Amino acid sequence: MSNDFRLGGDLPIGRLGFGAMRLPTNSFHGPARDPETGRAVLRRAVELGIDHIDTAAFYTSDDGSVRANDLIREALHPYPDGLVIATKVGPLRTPDGGLEATTDPGALRALVEENLAGLGVDRLDLVYLRIGGIEPPPHGESVAARFEALAALREEGLIRHLGLSHVDAGHLAEARAIAPVAAVQNHFHPDRRDDTEVLARCEEAGIAYVPYFPLGGGLADIGGGRVAEVADRHGATVPQIALARLLASSPVTLAIPGTGSVAHLEENTAAGSIVLTAEDLADLR
Repeated sequence: MSNDFRLGGDLPIGRLGFGAMRLPTNSFHGPARDPETGRAVLRRAVELGIDHIDTAAFYTSDDGSVRANDLIREALHPYPDGLVIATKVGPLRTPDGGLEATTDPGALRALVEENLAGLGVDRLDLVYLRIGGIEPPPHGESVAARFEALAALREEGLIRHLGLSHVDAGHLAEARAIAPVAAVQNHFHPDRRDDTEVLARCEEAGIAYVPYFPLGGGLADIGGGRVAEVADRHGATVPQIALARLLASSPVTLAIPGTGSVAHLEENTAAGSIVLTAEDLADLR
């Protein structure tokens, strides 16, 4: 298994990155975490060689006092060479702290500019168009107008690569007819494999497939008996084996586990050095 991937064909990144959602709060909702802890996690991530950070302007504490993009800028700007920062646009925070996806293509420029300002950059490495909520993807809903709006911003030089999040194979085909798609970010982990059609399309085209909630996101138990057995065999933890299993599932799969803890970050990052054997993979099927 190679630990490197060329995003969009030209950005080399490691296949194990970092998701910033849990930096402002313990989960998507909740009170603010200590921002200095978040900044320490980010600095340690770069020290450990992580060169792919996934974020969004809507990753904030419920009161808006701690924002993932602000933490990234404060901790890491000026950014080291080779660091790729991906973000998502589409969802808007509602007054009750939830998310509401915009279907207005005209709203996307302001969201892109919000990310540019928050991260302190002139161009975003990767911008996902996120549609819908958590599940299921909104089948049959056209992404064309919104993706065309992002493609226009790419032509202006504000975005380097485009991606899609929470989409089906039809959305992917529709978007690819408009502009190149560098990455897809969908809900997927080793015990949730109902997105195999999109993954297959990504493999065929060399598009990065970047699961969100790669360890279940607290919504699933990824620690079945066989995972624990393989973990014991490697002297590893169950989450480490789950991440190694995910990376072994396809050459285009990247992992972006998120945490607000330096210790958990170090544990997750160590999963990148685990090489699963054919026996391990057979046991994990």
